Amino acid sequence: MKLNTLIRSAISFAFCAVAEAAPKKPNILFIAVDDLRPELGCYGKDYIKSPNIDRIARAGIVFKRAYCQQAICSPSRTSLMTGTRPDTTKVWDLVTHFRKNTPDVVTLGQHFKNNGYFVKGIGKIYHGSLSDDPTWSVPLKTPDAPKYALPENVKLDQSSKKAGSNGDAASKSKKKKPIDEVTSEGLSANKYNSRGPAFEAADVPDHTFQDGKVAELAVANLSEMSKKDQPFFLAVGFIKPHLPFVSPKKYWDLYDPATIQLAPNNFYPKDAPKYAIRNYANEVRSYDGIPAETIPDDLARQLKHGYYASISYTDAQVGKLLDELERLGIRDNTIVILWGDHGWKLGEHSGWAKHSNSENDTNAPLILSAPGMKKPGITTDALVEFVDIYPSLADMAGLSLPPHLEGASFKPLLDEPKSPWKSAAFSQYPRDELMGYSMRTEMYRFTVWVDRTDHTKVDATELYDHDADPQENTNIANEPANAALVAQLMQQWKKGWQGAKPTAGH
Repeated sequence: MKLNTLIRSAISFAFCAVAEAAPKKPNILFIAVDDLRPELGCYGKDYIKSPNIDRIARAGIVFKRAYCQQAICSPSRTSLMTGTRPDTTKVWDLVTHFRKNTPDVVTLGQHFKNNGYFVKGIGKIYHGSLSDDPTWSVPLKTPDAPKYALPENVKLDQSSKKAGSNGDAASKSKKKKPIDEVTSEGLSANKYNSRGPAFEAADVPDHTFQDGKVAELAVANLSEMSKKDQPFFLAVGFIKPHLPFVSPKKYWDLYDPATIQLAPNNFYPKDAPKYAIRNYANEVRSYDGIPAETIPDDLARQLKHGYYASISYTDAQVGKLLDELERLGIRDNTIVILWGDHGWKLGEHSGWAKHSNSENDTNAPLILSAPGMKKPGITTDALVEFVDIYPSLADMAGLSLPPHLEGASFKPLLDEPKSPWKSAAFSQYPRDELMGYSMRTEMYRFTVWVDRTDHTKVDATELYDHDADPQENTNIANEPANAALVAQLMQQWKKGWQGAKPTAGH
């Protein structure tokens, strides 16, 4: 009897020892920010007030050259959340749901849910109404909030919507719109000033607007989830600095408008195809008070002021999440990742939108901190893509990688940020019957515009030398002296993303 008791005790002790030795799965705080370009303190832009996003960077790693797969909301977020590229999901616009073409794909959140995580989404993770129930353990929640605070702006926005709806019949009678116009937040080329003002600075509290409410809800959920027996994956989506550039006045007061510098290249890229960047599809021109043609300098400075204030507003909300992680004592076991879904033009190439293959639009912020990092506070110049986020988070959490993924885990870069890595990152953007496929290498951006149904039919090429021309102001693809270089890049481009896989740790 005593022997049996001893045996049971020994077995029980052994199980307890194994349980104690088993590492606890890390929590995931997954922060998405709409239209955020890599213009932050941690990217060397010390004029931007982003102390809380910079906190993540000091505890982790900044990816200086991270690229989205298509510089518009739904395709970018779809690629990130499914780990596949736009040509796989067939999502190139704002209306197609990825389940239509890939009904059985296991999304990032779904994969974590299937592996024992409690997965919740708050705010904008997928685009608009294109959410995905299988991704979440419970339905995604987005609190209601007004777009503007000032009564006159609320009234103007409401009247603009009524006027826009009255003009719908006339617009439908016009010829079919090019694809980029339809997908650019649903705007059409001749439908200007159909919304309220492009910016607002009202003396109101943070929770007046959606992002403030999202932060409050996320903080409350962190407290609840920290008490669960299972690890959590909390996705929090902020909508600013997306247009309109609306934030409480105190964030505007962080900036002196007289010191705000305008884009130095407010002109179209020399020798670029006429469709590479389409000015008339600019989102900003759908807002009240924005002229249909040239935006004067004083207005451009106001717009940039509003964008910067919106960054700082969102940054403050991020700070509330970080503070709560620390208050709960779970910061050290939580992977924190923050990403912007794509870049944005603030006057560069006369643009005030995304919707192109340019560096301004495809390069987006990606910042991550993870428990046990050997070298916190580092940066890397390695070329990474948003399709890499899914496998990277799964890898860091010790989960298997689903076979459908079209990216690679960048986990090795957390320890060795200067490791040899991908030879190129790939983005794309549709224009009418064409698709522009863009390849960003160490030194060049090379874009090939092909027929969407026959990729052997090349309409135009673009080549920008980032050593000599980091702003991509001059297309040198057609210069005779570059013929051999173009041929070399074309061969690399034809190999596609499969031929650019990382060389370290794989």
